[in-house]
Amino acid sequence: QITTNLDINNSNIYEIPKAALKSAATPKNSSEPLIFTWYPKPYNAEVYLFMHFAEIQTLEANETREFDVILKGNFNYSALNPPKLELFILYTDTPMKCDSGGCNLQLVRTPNSTLPPLINAFEAFSVIQFPQLETNLSDVAAIKNIKATYSLSKISWQGDPCLPQDFSWENLNCTYVDTSTPPRIISLNLSASGLTGTIAPSLQNLTQIQELDLSNNSLTGPVPAFLAKMKSLSLINLSGNNLSGSVPQSLLDREKQGLVLLHLDGNPKLCRFSSCDPKEKKGFLLVPVIASVASVLVLVVIIALFLIFRKKKVPSVTPPNVPVEDVGHSKQPEPSSFLSKKIRFTYFEVQEMTNNFQRVLGEGGFGIVYHGCVRGTQQVAVKLLSQSSSQGYKHFKAEVELLMRVHHINLVSLVGYCNEGDHLALIYEYMPNGDLKQHLSGKRGGFVLSWESRLRIAVDAALGLEYLHTGCKPPIVHRDIKSTNILVDERFQAKLADFGLSRSFPNGIETYVSTVVAGTPGYLDPEYYQTNWLTEKSDIYSFGIVLLEIITDRRIIDQSREKPHIVEWVELSIGKGDIGNIIDPKLHRDYDTGSVWKATELAMSCVNLASAKRPSMSQVVSDLKDCLISENSRTGESREMNSLSSIEFSMDVDTEMIPKAR
Repeated sequence: QITTNLDINNSNIYEIPKAALKSAATPKNSSEPLIFTWYPKPYNAEVYLFMHFAEIQTLEANETREFDVILKGNFNYSALNPPKLELFILYTDTPMKCDSGGCNLQLVRTPNSTLPPLINAFEAFSVIQFPQLETNLSDVAAIKNIKATYSLSKISWQGDPCLPQDFSWENLNCTYVDTSTPPRIISLNLSASGLTGTIAPSLQNLTQIQELDLSNNSLTGPVPAFLAKMKSLSLINLSGNNLSGSVPQSLLDREKQGLVLLHLDGNPKLCRFSSCDPKEKKGFLLVPVIASVASVLVLVVIIALFLIFRKKKVPSVTPPNVPVEDVGHSKQPEPSSFLSKKIRFTYFEVQEMTNNFQRVLGEGGFGIVYHGCVRGTQQVAVKLLSQSSSQGYKHFKAEVELLMRVHHINLVSLVGYCNEGDHLALIYEYMPNGDLKQHLSGKRGGFVLSWESRLRIAVDAALGLEYLHTGCKPPIVHRDIKSTNILVDERFQAKLADFGLSRSFPNGIETYVSTVVAGTPGYLDPEYYQTNWLTEKSDIYSFGIVLLEIITDRRIIDQSREKPHIVEWVELSIGKGDIGNIIDPKLHRDYDTGSVWKATELAMSCVNLASAKRPSMSQVVSDLKDCLISENSRTGESREMNSLSSIEFSMDVDTEMIPKAR
């Protein structure tokens, strides 16, 4: 390998990394060819190849570097002289297959050359066939217009919004019927995305969308009437903006009919009535209105005095100095103060959807979870509150209040609830692939989660928690982050669940004094346990414990170990300097070591005893994505490389300073 400190003139619009161009590979023996062998993945796939050449040495007058580029006999580019400090690119114009599924590229020195061949960099791209039709064109046009309207710069928003299915755009979901039916966009979550201006008219062109979340932005102007005409919409979240004017009556009518769940709180200038402008009232109405109000006030005062007089005769059944919400749930308040009636089910409907509570999914501290089916089509999980749970109603109320105002692709969504007499139930979306703990322990089919899959689950869960901390106004602390509260859907996308212990912080307040420490032993932040001061960093400690579970697949507390707690055990193992002592042995070293070390360092920073030294969730998300990129680089390239001189491709080559297509 040879190197230079000088910059290479690179007019390529794809900006090949400077560091890659400042070095070049040459054969160890200058008289031998430089050979690359590469096996396409999937096997026998068609490939495109891009090769980058630049002379980075100063040649003497009697020195020449000249070589032929040969692809296993079916391609020959003769007498290539790399330009000095200038990028020269050879690339395939059409995809080709190599013999027996393998490609062999040779750089062979010509008789006129005094120096061996070199190459600065090369890229090989396998052609992957997708039988699925591309996303519905009207949906594509609509989402691109929305992207342009709000100047969104999301990295993943490139190419087809829904395809490939594993790489669909972030913050939206699509429906996939079959390969002959174009996918459709069915949900869009742009919460806390820095949106400004009015609600984009292009949204109405997403004709199959079911859920729209534009909450916690800086949108202004009125609520558009076209939202009422979007018949597929069942959820609209516009809370936490600066919208103004009256909500269209047609939209309110759909809400009353239970056809759409509407979230409008946090818009002080927005009104749910047909007219919100007091200036429309005529002057001559002022006197009669004042007289009427005065009469009503007198009547209210008389009734209030009567009730106060009677109340003094009734002894209180609540101990003094105890907040009403702490008395338990034997006397439940009316639901109208905190629950929307639009997603409320009767107890009979709950019995019906669960087939009389036939299939149990699991059991928690507040009750049993059953499998159910709403209207015979939508699978759900029904958490039925146990009558013996003294704190149950408080957690039930907290969870419904939270889930009705937060919506994120990595948070389990609330389908509905039941509050009828002594019967309390929460109905969630069904997560068919269980929880993270089950997958780590092998209880879900016995297969071993790959390191890449573990990182993807960690990133998903981190994104959900980041949204609670930074995307909600006020911020929300989950308080019970653990591997059993990270659920996995049919696409193996992870979502946070169980918000019964969650707490919101008032605006401007970053800590909360908790009179009762809540959480799960082993995951509980020691600083929170000792001081009762609850902060977002308490969640980050718990998330760090989950990361250690993902890395090690060890029990959080194991008295048989020299160091019972997983944090202490990992600290001891790190001192030995071998990542194999820490990471789950079932992975059989099938992982990028750098990625594992980075994840381990991140986990240990999350569980720092001093909360101030723990990273933010935004930093956790960023670091985990870096870990995933490192692992993907290994699985996408390193497995196919035999040596520095051995890689593979297939081609018909044209020459230009810039490739035509990539």
